[in-house]
Amino acid sequence: MTQPPNTAARRIVETLVVNGIDRVFCVPGESYLAVLDALADVRDRIQVVTCRHEAGAANMAEAYGKLTGKPGVCMVTRGPGATHASIGVHTAHQDSTPMILFVGQIASSDRGRGAFQEVDYREVFGGLAKWATEIEQADRTVEIVERAFATALQGRMGPVVVALPEDILHDDGGPAPVRAVTRARAGLDPAFVAALTERLSKAERPLLVLGGSGWTEDAAAAIGDWSERLGLPVTLSFRRKDILSNARTNYAGDLGLGCNPALMQRAKDADLLIAVGARLGENPTQGYTLFTRDHTAQTLVHIHPGAEELGRVWTPLLSATADNSLAAHALAGIDPGRTWHEEARAAHDHYQAFSTPVDVTGAVNMSECMAHLGEVLPPTAIVTNGAGNFAAWLHRFYRHRACRTQLAPTSGAMGYGFPAAIAAKSVHPDREVICVAGDGDFMMTSQELATAVQHGINVVTIVVDNGTYGTIRMHQETHYPGTERVMATDLRNPDFVKYAEAFGAFGIRCDTTEAFPAALASARAAGRPAVVHLITSAEDIAPNRTITGLRNR
Repeated sequence: MTQPPNTAARRIVETLVVNGIDRVFCVPGESYLAVLDALADVRDRIQVVTCRHEAGAANMAEAYGKLTGKPGVCMVTRGPGATHASIGVHTAHQDSTPMILFVGQIASSDRGRGAFQEVDYREVFGGLAKWATEIEQADRTVEIVERAFATALQGRMGPVVVALPEDILHDDGGPAPVRAVTRARAGLDPAFVAALTERLSKAERPLLVLGGSGWTEDAAAAIGDWSERLGLPVTLSFRRKDILSNARTNYAGDLGLGCNPALMQRAKDADLLIAVGARLGENPTQGYTLFTRDHTAQTLVHIHPGAEELGRVWTPLLSATADNSLAAHALAGIDPGRTWHEEARAAHDHYQAFSTPVDVTGAVNMSECMAHLGEVLPPTAIVTNGAGNFAAWLHRFYRHRACRTQLAPTSGAMGYGFPAAIAAKSVHPDREVICVAGDGDFMMTSQELATAVQHGINVVTIVVDNGTYGTIRMHQETHYPGTERVMATDLRNPDFVKYAEAFGAFGIRCDTTEAFPAALASARAAGRPAVVHLITSAEDIAPNRTITGLRNR
């Protein structure tokens, strides 16, 4: 042992162990060496995944939290390390993901002097995190870390930032942790359930909207079985397509970018809108245009774990603060005395038609490739992505069949999908994990190929290379059309096969739709991290949209 058994650094690590944390994602720094030393003594219980950039580490921690329901833990050094990691904190905040970012800090005696890499973390992260703090008394270390767990997990889940002054880490850390933090969860008031039952019994065109975080598999199954039995059409919020199997007979599709027009019309026409866990933010509501406040005041039943989200944008008819899973179990006990199977059948038919592959102009049809992905992967496969127009093909044409099989940022963060895949494969080495990334998206965190190879984390990444920042190019062509107006969106990319091989990964190039099944099969069988370099045409900028078509409009 290189330090006494009761230091603040050891108390931090002990608290992680007691709370069941089995992964820590980090870029090491001299500012928290004492914590790294304490982690050396629990390497049989906590795996330390060493990353190549703090953004990658933070994204991995966010994905861990989203996948497991436990706070994802990231450790970075002060100043640049913390600001690099801020992207993961922002995603955890927007996506309601439990996460704790530990940041090394200057010695407490140097505070306020503008010391090397000094940052006021309360100020910098105050608007990004649920709580940003600094341990100022070593003997309160466990108290602060336990509060970080409770804050991250309770209400609307989210990120917490804890700064660790390097001198305090060596001091007496005070009392040891006694037990794991138990998350407080609110259930639904029976009177609310009764009022909802009455409203539902009179509804002709109801729609159930599920979203948010913290869903357990049994709760998702319970509300899925209940809604399917009643024929209650159900839609999932933006990038929450894995809450329910998309094969359920009442599944109507997801409310997201590039949404099915038939689903948007169904949402507008609903005479009872039951939203559980979904905030009904900008993307699901198509830029806040899908509803009006007058309409929601007559139709919206809003259930959310964060009381601050109720009435934030939409005036509800009924509202309740409750844990998503507890609310789902309560709703699953409702008998409205009627069914809506014709509505469900029509909604699911519209979904199936919308998710059937479409024609394209180029040699690679992304809709067919994503459909093939769904045909050959097992239901438990985890599929990840970052942000970009490439994701529209994935979300529309890949059908999820099991809970917790999608890792995607509702924050719209580029560079998320690849580190998320590494985290997922680290947690579930026995499950297939596929990342679908755009060329610009992948290059933002592609250095983590080194992390995957070093730790033997065999993820498969499909790099969709159309040589452009696709989303921005689409908007550019919409608002400022013409070849001569293209600005800052063209990309000159590396040979991704050689790039992968340089790290010790497997790489294979694919230029046609017909070649994709064999290329994917080779990557899945490689036995090491693998990259499929999928060459697509920028002309096919999005499903049913071409650059030529945008210019002609």
